[in-house]
Amino acid sequence: MPKLGVNIDHVATLRQARGGLEPDPIEAALMCEKAGCDSIVAHLREDRRHINDRDVVELRKRINTKFNLEMSMNPEIVDIALKIGPDQITLVPERRQELTTEGGLSVARCEKKLAKIAILFNNKGIDVSVFIDPDKYEICSAIYIGIGIIEIHTGRYSLALDKKSRAKEFKKIKDSAEYAMSKGLIVNAGHGLNYTNVKQIAGIKGINELNIGHSIIARAVFSGLHKAVKDMKALV
Repeated sequence: MPKLGVNIDHVATLRQARGGLEPDPIEAALMCEKAGCDSIVAHLREDRRHINDRDVVELRKRINTKFNLEMSMNPEIVDIALKIGPDQITLVPERRQELTTEGGLSVARCEKKLAKIAILFNNKGIDVSVFIDPDKYEICSAIYIGIGIIEIHTGRYSLALDKKSRAKEFKKIKDSAEYAMSKGLIVNAGHGLNYTNVKQIAGIKGINELNIGHSIIARAVFSGLHKAVKDMKALV
């Protein structure tokens, strides 16, 4: 059975909408741990649009499960991550104008830079993963520079509007995952997975971990809203 990594970025997004302190993504992470997740995922973006520097420091101090820090190759972010020392980093592409990560990182285009970054973290005992599209060429590039973990981007599968398109995208993911595993890589997957489409991806034999955030936080709004209103009503 795959492990579950919970991305808490959107708890921080809600906090930033008001510019205050609530809801606190650290408390969300601790609650996710109590619920049985296997890792906490947070993306420290260059523009700090949701997760901020304080968040990643506190996450490192307070969570007991694996801390997976998503990040770009920006030198400032690399330095912060080296100082904090998460259990794992996942290198992702990052564009300022995007609402969310729109595709995989091209390892083939950045081999030298990625290799240097990977060495820095590996020397500190920190696992390095790359977030890539389901593409054998990119997998081979990851192998070539010595990266042993990949996360396959499932966004196109998640956005597919009909069975034929979804089946086509699923086959790409499955074939890529099986190829990577045959080469000895640890394979994770994520992006856009929800309560409707996750089972098919989870059914890929040997897949290590699924990283899911937005759909969990969206579900939590409704599953917890009744109690939140009841509690406030009692206080009022």
